Amino acid sequence: MWPFKRKHPEAETRTAGGGYTAQRVEARAAFLSGREGLAEITASVQSAVSWWEGGLSIADVQGTDLLTPRTLALAARALALRGEAVFLIEETGLVPAADWDLTTRHSRPTAYRLMLPEAGGGVTRTALAAEVLHFRIGADVTQPYFGTAPLRRAPLTASLLHAIEAALVEVYAEAPLGSQIVPMPESPDVANESLSRSFRGKRGRVLLRESVNVTAAGGPAPQADWRPSDLSPDLSRAMTKESLAAAREAVAMAFGILPAMLAPTTTGQLVREGQRTLATWTLQPVAVQIAQEAGEKLGGTVSVDCLRPLQAFDSGLRARSAATIIGALAEAKAAGLDPAQVNAALSLVNWGADDGAA
Repeated sequence: MWPFKRKHPEAETRTAGGGYTAQRVEARAAFLSGREGLAEITASVQSAVSWWEGGLSIADVQGTDLLTPRTLALAARALALRGEAVFLIEETGLVPAADWDLTTRHSRPTAYRLMLPEAGGGVTRTALAAEVLHFRIGADVTQPYFGTAPLRRAPLTASLLHAIEAALVEVYAEAPLGSQIVPMPESPDVANESLSRSFRGKRGRVLLRESVNVTAAGGPAPQADWRPSDLSPDLSRAMTKESLAAAREAVAMAFGILPAMLAPTTTGQLVREGQRTLATWTLQPVAVQIAQEAGEKLGGTVSVDCLRPLQAFDSGLRARSAATIIGALAEAKAAGLDPAQVNAALSLVNWGADDGAA
């Protein structure tokens, strides 16, 4: 109707299911659930995190003074529990970020909004990607700019460990461990009630009940009626010991720790082998990623070595190998071989220069 015009409904625009908004919501949910994991409060997980923290904190760092042992320890704990660690580069050193948000281009971070922890409350800072060190492990191909903690990659094992330990806590807190029920002959109800009230709920005590096995003539109860009945739950049928051990071993494997190191019968040689495995296959690759990120953002070449401080090698075998190599070189010199011939011989066992071995 004139002078009014018909108002057409505005077109509603929504994002696709796999669009940026969906990815951000999913990433945020994964970030929050990764921080508040159920198994993170267990001693098994905290022991593994402590090994990561100690192994990276004593690493040899060359090329920069910003990667201090304290900074590496913070990074190791954050990587183990959250899968990523963010530090703001300042003139005074690296400042850890408690929370952050980022923008990306070509799957690479371009800018960060950081929440820096302070004693009086957090402070928000905005920084470019070149001003931030962002360490991450376990990144997925769909979101390469976010890291994933080991427990997030094994949620079923983490949930199992938490469920078993929570059940054991409830059993030891609520179950009447060590309590027994002892039958007794008939007595006045008042006496039974007072005795039952005094003993009920006390661990290791005896509960009394009135006997129902009496003779027809009203004589005393037979001796079979005086046998006590134990109220302690039988946990062996639930296989809690085996399940708890299996969950702990699986969690240890998720952190790169050999399960045999947790066994009571572990020997020194096995501990050394487990230490080498942890340093070689878990901590050193993480250290290489930290060194690469620091080298790109700080300028220059940065190296982080965990193998030498952790003594992740067989000292006796290395000594014998060194003696063998020196002896072989001495024999080659005595035989009059030139350096090219010596290098050709060493290349056969992947010890020569430019032999193509990794």
